[in-house]
Amino acid sequence: MSSPQTAALGHSHVFLGVAHDASERRTWAVIWLCGLMMVGEIVGGLVFGSIALVADGLHMSTHAGALLLAALAYTFSRRHAEDPRFSFGTGKLGDLAGFTSAIVLAMISLLIGYEALIRFMHPVAIHFAEAIPIATVGLGVNLASAWLLSRGGHHHHHGHGHEAQDHGEEAHHIATPGGELTLSVFEDGVPPRFQLRREGDAALKPGSVTLETVRPDGARQAFALTDRGGYLESVEEIPEPHAFTAHVRIAGEGDHEVVFEEHDHGHAGHDRDNNMRAAVIHVAADAAVSVLVIIGLVLARLFGWVWMDPLAGLVGACVIASWSYGLIRDTGAILLDMNPDLRMADRIRQTVEAGGDAVADLHLWRLGPGHLGAIVCVATDKPRDAAFFREKLRRFPALSHLTVEIARSAG
Repeated sequence: MSSPQTAALGHSHVFLGVAHDASERRTWAVIWLCGLMMVGEIVGGLVFGSIALVADGLHMSTHAGALLLAALAYTFSRRHAEDPRFSFGTGKLGDLAGFTSAIVLAMISLLIGYEALIRFMHPVAIHFAEAIPIATVGLGVNLASAWLLSRGGHHHHHGHGHEAQDHGEEAHHIATPGGELTLSVFEDGVPPRFQLRREGDAALKPGSVTLETVRPDGARQAFALTDRGGYLESVEEIPEPHAFTAHVRIAGEGDHEVVFEEHDHGHAGHDRDNNMRAAVIHVAADAAVSVLVIIGLVLARLFGWVWMDPLAGLVGACVIASWSYGLIRDTGAILLDMNPDLRMADRIRQTVEAGGDAVADLHLWRLGPGHLGAIVCVATDKPRDAAFFREKLRRFPALSHLTVEIARSAG
């Protein structure tokens, strides 16, 4: 029997995406749509003697099969999310399915490219009356599938209610007797600095405003402000991490406190669902090929450019290969536990070392959509335990599984 202390240290190993269930339902819905289309085309082709219709129905079956892989991955990972055999949960199963789908896409692009080259050398007769309507119907099914899969979007969850700036930073609004102020951190391709604006025509003067930050460990830093024409900007850069209380003092308008917390803004796509991404790429690839085929067939029919049909196929193969490569690269990196965000790793290191301690070892990897795991080994000569550093790292909500090791250094 576990002790109360041991039970308190226990935690969940369910690392599925926040939209996992909805994505699973949407994927199954698209499979049913493709399945009905497949049966309709094959039956219709056999009844009306159209081999082109039968061929497109068989093509639709491969499309449904690829989506079935994504749906089964969603279902399996959900049902076995708490299976103790999976040390870090089943969150990466979607990445494995995405990697597999990417390999299938790469093979499809090679087959399409090979068929296109063969048709360049040995043109075949095209039955335009059947081929163009079938390609149009296929495009319609792909567009409907894309709409079903994309419902609900792929939003990043920042975990805070502050209004986000165009540059991904928090914007804090301060009510003062002289009007509302907006204090934000600006770091769009430049070192991070404070920006302070006042709504309306009343401009702020640098000499009337002071800005000081107080960090959780008590460290203070004052920032000089300069006029940038319509707003004030700090001269000094803001050290990482961006977790502190900012004290804004305005002459005649009092002292105002603003709390900044460290958040994961999805710079490295931590919450990206690669299983859904693979399903969408399958649909998008098929839609792109359908568009190219329709264009090629129409031009071939109007101007006799028979070579346009294989050219459209060759372009489509290149597009699919490019998408496949990106998916293989991203999912392969996750499956090999590569560091998903070097910037976040630096922020973790700076947060731990802000109190004079040292990070002896740091491992950061992805556990599932929106979930990261980390092992941090801290060398310290102070009487600090793992709980102390866990509390400091709570400002990183994406750290769903954190292990802290303490190495005592000589005092």
